[in-house]
Amino acid sequence: MTRRRVVTGSVLLALLVGAVVWAVWPESKAYTAEERMITVRSGPGGDEPVDLDTTFYLPKEAGPGRKVPAVLLAHGFGGTKRTVRTDAEDLAGIGYAVLTFTARGFGRSGGQIHLDHPDYEVRDAQRLLDWLAARPEIRTDAAGDPRVGVVGGSYGGGLALLLAAQDKRVDAIVPMITWNDLARAFLPESTGGQPVNGVLKKGWAGLFFGSGSAGPGGIGGFGNLGTPEPPGVDPGAAGGGAGAPPSPAPTGSPAPGVRPPSPAPPASPGATAPPGRVVPPGNRGVDPQCGRFAREVCEAYLQIGATGRGTEEAVALLRRSSPAGVLDRIKAPTLLIQGAADTLFPLAEADANARGIAANGTPVRVAWFTGGHDGGSGPDSDRDRLKYLTAQWLGHYVKGEGPEPDRSFTWSRIAGFNALDRGLVATGYSTADYPGLAGRATQGVIVGGQPQSIANPPAGNPAAISSLPMAQGLSSLLDGIAGDLAGQHARFDSQPLDRPVDVVGAPTVTIRAASPTGEAVLFVKLYDVDPQGGSTLSSGLIAPVRLTGLPTDIAQARPITVTLPAIVQRVEAGNRLRVVVATADQGFATPSEPAVYTVGLGDGNTATVALPTVPGDPIATPGVLWRWVLFGLLVAIAVGLALVLLVVRRRHRRTDTSVTPEYADTPLVVRNLRKEYADGFVAVSHVDFTVDRGQVVGLLGPNGAGKTTTLRVLMGLTQPSAGEIYVFGRRLVPGSPVLSRIGALVEGPGFLPHLSGLENLRSYWRATGRSLEDAHFEEALEIAGLGESVHRKIKTYSHGMKQRLAIAQAMLGLPELLVLDEPTDGLDPPQIAEMRRVLKRYATGGRAVLVSSHLLAEVEQTCTHAVVVNKGAIVASGPVAELVGESPSVHLDVSDVEAAQRVLERLAGVRTTATEGGTGLVVDIDGRQRSEVVAELVHAGIAVDRVMPRRRLEDAFLALVGESSRGSGDR
Repeated sequence: MTRRRVVTGSVLLALLVGAVVWAVWPESKAYTAEERMITVRSGPGGDEPVDLDTTFYLPKEAGPGRKVPAVLLAHGFGGTKRTVRTDAEDLAGIGYAVLTFTARGFGRSGGQIHLDHPDYEVRDAQRLLDWLAARPEIRTDAAGDPRVGVVGGSYGGGLALLLAAQDKRVDAIVPMITWNDLARAFLPESTGGQPVNGVLKKGWAGLFFGSGSAGPGGIGGFGNLGTPEPPGVDPGAAGGGAGAPPSPAPTGSPAPGVRPPSPAPPASPGATAPPGRVVPPGNRGVDPQCGRFAREVCEAYLQIGATGRGTEEAVALLRRSSPAGVLDRIKAPTLLIQGAADTLFPLAEADANARGIAANGTPVRVAWFTGGHDGGSGPDSDRDRLKYLTAQWLGHYVKGEGPEPDRSFTWSRIAGFNALDRGLVATGYSTADYPGLAGRATQGVIVGGQPQSIANPPAGNPAAISSLPMAQGLSSLLDGIAGDLAGQHARFDSQPLDRPVDVVGAPTVTIRAASPTGEAVLFVKLYDVDPQGGSTLSSGLIAPVRLTGLPTDIAQARPITVTLPAIVQRVEAGNRLRVVVATADQGFATPSEPAVYTVGLGDGNTATVALPTVPGDPIATPGVLWRWVLFGLLVAIAVGLALVLLVVRRRHRRTDTSVTPEYADTPLVVRNLRKEYADGFVAVSHVDFTVDRGQVVGLLGPNGAGKTTTLRVLMGLTQPSAGEIYVFGRRLVPGSPVLSRIGALVEGPGFLPHLSGLENLRSYWRATGRSLEDAHFEEALEIAGLGESVHRKIKTYSHGMKQRLAIAQAMLGLPELLVLDEPTDGLDPPQIAEMRRVLKRYATGGRAVLVSSHLLAEVEQTCTHAVVVNKGAIVASGPVAELVGESPSVHLDVSDVEAAQRVLERLAGVRTTATEGGTGLVVDIDGRQRSEVVAELVHAGIAVDRVMPRRRLEDAFLALVGESSRGSGDR
């Protein structure tokens, strides 16, 4: 099963990588590129000539005997044919003839900018289709009908839609980050109002007008979405559109209307250059006020820009250049790609296009990505996904290869940073079909707050900065620097979310407003606020509204539903939502008259923010598949190890099904234990000892003697090389059920730091599978002596506190054998003294204790028996009193120390030394009987209160191990 998953994951990875490479990786020098000025005739009568600067990319294998399909590739506003050069090379590398061109009014091309007017830019593109149909290398469906797809971003995307509606020869289109209704895009109104009452996007409008009047600086492209060319540079004038000298023209007669590039196209009739201005060759003779814009377009902008309000005429002009009115005429299969980081043409524009085209049965697929006019082309995973989708779409509908693409909806969101290059990483998702901006389901989050008064500043200054056109992520840094201004916005917050929400679509919220003038322009924003107070406005997207007929009193205001811009964002659990209603924004035109508005929520002091969600499946990427392959390998390794362990356990259990009768009542028996490591080091060579009921046995030895290794083998943490261990007559192996009768503290305590001491004990006990009644928590906590600290989190504990809790954990369930490794480590003297009493009490009622310690004085006072290990072997074992043995000196507590010294000094060979405090003597009796020494003192009238042998366990220990106590560490 695991092997099959690994193989499947590897195959999927290979297929995906192969598909992406096939789709986007052109062969080196697999095409030629020729530059031409093509004269086309357009205009309302179809007879006005204009020169278009073009580059034609042709696969080397193409020719009259091997015709290839074509792609007409359009650039973004303000760009030129060079803006899309890389994309043209990619498409040419996978077998398409690609014609790129600089649109009229830009670069070296002649004519004026009419904003994708059906009679001008769209008719120009139709004449380019004629040119392609006349080329002998281009596959045709009929005479004059080339097999062609149209691809473009932003301005070029609008052209693709309008061209497909106007010319049925187009076989497929891929419009990206483009518009549906140009009037609504530049004059949005988020309560459903018409563009004539919309709020002007003055930032974007000014950038558009400047791009058209001052020269190149493209807005939008294919692979370089939203990446402009450097302002003030005329790429078209430089020649070499493919980055190399122009290829010679194909042999044979040139196509009609084609001529070599000219240094500069003729100036527009009647136009003059502004005084003192250097004009690029293609811009010579521009209007001093309107640049290369057509007069009607220029006048519409000047009028709207001056008033900040739309007019019926201006709206009609913009809608003439909008796909919205001709979607029912589009029959070419359409792949719509739109960016979530786009304050110019937000996701709602693609949504309107998708619904309008699909309503007539035309195949439509929608893909959202993390970039856009404000976010660029997104991370690598996004770019690869979009290129693959484009190649797949064109491959089927233009090349006629591959199965029909499905209509699934794909989207992505930023998931974090790449650990290697710190670049952004996007995670993609898909679902069977496009759900629209309302999503599949809606989750409601309640925000609350009292109505608030907010001021509209005179002339809209100062104003908040929610986004900067084409800022490529800079907008995310604005909050707290140039974000919402005090006194000009109202805030309404939710409670922290109890679970995360993945928003995919356009949220909605209801508000109320009152104005002394009866009107108000407001900007509604939705923030994601983390527990530390940091707020995020997704891609700087805001909802402008222009409200009329407002009451002066908020109590009389009616609820108004605001549809916020569609977003793709994960709101984490614990974060709050914040609805902000502001009066002025740098990107929009606002009323110049100062006023104070009152704003509130739609349901009084609360409102529900409706968050659309779309369940989806993660899209496999090379990185994701590699993670699954690695995961599969890890699973395979884990399963293999588990099988080995299972076999070993079964083998042990097969040989350990009985109880050895002679050891059945003995807590611990160790016989001939040996542990040798793979490098040849022998940690334990020969160890034998027994722990009987009622005993407290001390395991002693210098560093490196083998104490810890012995305990590790005892607890089943490592396998012995030889020998056997019996616990109550059952042979001990890793995982043996008899281990449940042992409580242990070996190699220090280990707890979960985010839990309290009591929670750690309970979690440990639950893991054993036994009932809480059997745990004896009260006795364990009494032993630990932590008091109320047992309710504190472990991360606040000192080492000594952790040690005491670990001992209590070992005693849970009152096991019959307790094994402790350095139990007094980290304890203070009173706690050590209490530990002595605890261990002595514990070894009653048939229980036993094995203690490993380096504190010999503690072992002497605590243990009944001791086992001394040196160099991996036992050098002594038995009762502590026997190990200490007879002492050559004796300690005496007497009533008069000085008198006792005078009496004993008369005895030959006897030497005395007074102890600290002056109440006792240490007497070297020189082989005499202790009774003789005591008798001499009593006869002299000196009272003897206590007689103790002077030799200590430490003396015996040093005599047994010698200098080996200077070992280099246990193993």
